[in-house]
Amino acid sequence: MFGSATDASGEEKNNESNPYLPQQQLPADELFTFNFKKNGGKFIYCESLPEVHDQFLNILEENDWFECEVLCMEPKLYSLLDENKLSYNNPSNPKFLLASCENLIADEGSILFSSNQIKQKKPNELPANIVIYATTSQILGSKSDGLRVIKKKYDKDYPTNITTIKYFEKAKEEDFLQYGSTAKNLYLLLLEDL
Repeated sequence: MFGSATDASGEEKNNESNPYLPQQQLPADELFTFNFKKNGGKFIYCESLPEVHDQFLNILEENDWFECEVLCMEPKLYSLLDENKLSYNNPSNPKFLLASCENLIADEGSILFSSNQIKQKKPNELPANIVIYATTSQILGSKSDGLRVIKKKYDKDYPTNITTIKYFEKAKEEDFLQYGSTAKNLYLLLLEDL
């Protein structure tokens, strides 16, 4: 009689870890963080705008990117470059790209860009080093969610060159899923805005 009660609870425990049962879904922000780091991205969480500026300065110090050229196509980010005396007007050999993004895609840990951030450049035409400024409200579950948000946000004036960057370090063993993709050294400055 007592054995059956413990056996039943043992069965329940086995059912909880059964690989054929659906796994409990992580919140989008945790899923993004996990997949982004798994892809080799460097994630820096910031609670305020002054902290974003401090962390950007830390990235510059870590990589010795002072007094260098930067590729930046978004006027709203120029102040960050100006305060650190970085050149961004017609760079001939930029050390890194500073950009925002359309969205952060949780299910694959990727960054969704459009022509608003990178104009008509393809990922392989961008510098090997990238610093992205984004907010927590930009985290979405999937690419289809990201495309839906772009469609709603821009109404009829859709941006072109919509693409994602997913791999942030060179794979030790390349598989066919990474064929044609260019690994980038990517830092994400993520500002809490929710």
